[in-house]
Amino acid sequence: MDTEIKVTCRNPTEDDAKNIVDFYNLVGGETTYLSFEENEYPLNVKEVKELIINTNHQINSTILLALINGKIIGIGTVSSGNKVKSKHCGELGIVVTEKFQSIGIGKEIIYQLLTWAKSNGVTTKIQLDTRVDNKKAVKLYKKFGFKIEGKLENTTIIEGKYYDLYVMGLML
Repeated sequence: MDTEIKVTCRNPTEDDAKNIVDFYNLVGGETTYLSFEENEYPLNVKEVKELIINTNHQINSTILLALINGKIIGIGTVSSGNKVKSKHCGELGIVVTEKFQSIGIGKEIIYQLLTWAKSNGVTTKIQLDTRVDNKKAVKLYKKFGFKIEGKLENTTIIEGKYYDLYVMGLML
């Protein structure tokens, strides 16, 4: 990460809910790689507060905010269920605002999330979906040891064009 930029990472509190919604609504318009568009984030502030509370009570799920001067510039999540047969598997999600991409912030978020997952005593696998044409993301995930486990064809459509998704996984 760039040494001149002071990035802090921490778990959110309920007070972060509005800033999280605003962040997701902003980045939805910066990239086509997310599952939603600008101002299309599916949760409102109340629902994000509930998500934060619920996540804080789960040993196998977490949210990590990356901030500069208190402003969210990236969010990483590991979301897991509580069913006996699948609670070991977490779904990774990560997004960094366009202005702060390609300087190591995404790499640091993933590193911290994987370190957390290895130490929580439950998670043994991390999986994710990413668009096949998101070559920078695929390359980054592979650096961490993720393997392509499958391809979902024509899963995303943007302006009449279909895109495939890779399903990627990492055993911890």
